[in-house]
Amino acid sequence: MNPEVKTVYDKAEGLMDKSITHLEQELTKIRAGKANPAILDNVTVDYHGTRMPINQTANVNTQDARTLIIQPWEKTMLTPIEKAIQAANLGLNPQNDGILIRISIPPLTEERRRDLVKKAKQEAEDAKVGIRGARKDAMEEIKTLKGKKPPLPEDEAKDAETKIQVLTDQYVSKCDKHLEHKEKEIMTV
Repeated sequence: MNPEVKTVYDKAEGLMDKSITHLEQELTKIRAGKANPAILDNVTVDYHGTRMPINQTANVNTQDARTLIIQPWEKTMLTPIEKAIQAANLGLNPQNDGILIRISIPPLTEERRRDLVKKAKQEAEDAKVGIRGARKDAMEEIKTLKGKKPPLPEDEAKDAETKIQVLTDQYVSKCDKHLEHKEKEIMTV
C-alpha cells in the first residue's frame, strides 16, 4: 500500500474507532434495569464551590443487581450528593442513612424499555454518521492524491477506495452488534 494511502486509511480507522468507543460509553449510560455506577456519570455535585462528577467525591458501587451504594469521602457531602441525584431527574430515589446513600433501581416498565431502545438506536445512528463522515473524508483525500504530482495511479486509488469501504462496513457492523446487544439487555425482563 502506498504510504500516503496508508496514512489516509489509518486516519479513517482511528476516527471510526473513536465513534465506536463513544458509542460504547453512551450505551453504558443507558440503564437496563440493572444497577450500574455509569448511570451517575453525568451527575455533578457542588464540591466546595466547584461542580464535580459524583465519582470524584465518593465511591460509587453496586451492592446487588438492583442497588447502588454511594459512600462520600466526606460526610458533609451526603446531602449535596442526594440533592444532585434528585435534581438530575433520572427517576431515582436516593436514601440517605447518615453514612452512605442507597439507590434502589426500579424495574423498567415496557414503555420505558421502548424509550431506552429508541435512545440506544439514536446513539448507534450517531456513531454510524461519524463512521460515514470518516469514510467521506478518506475518499476525498484519495481523490486529492489522484490530482497531486505525481498522481496516485487509478488502480491504486480504486483499491484504496475499496479498502476504505470494507473498513466502513466492518465498523457499521460493529455498531449494529453493540445496538443488538444493548437492545436485548434492555428488553430482557
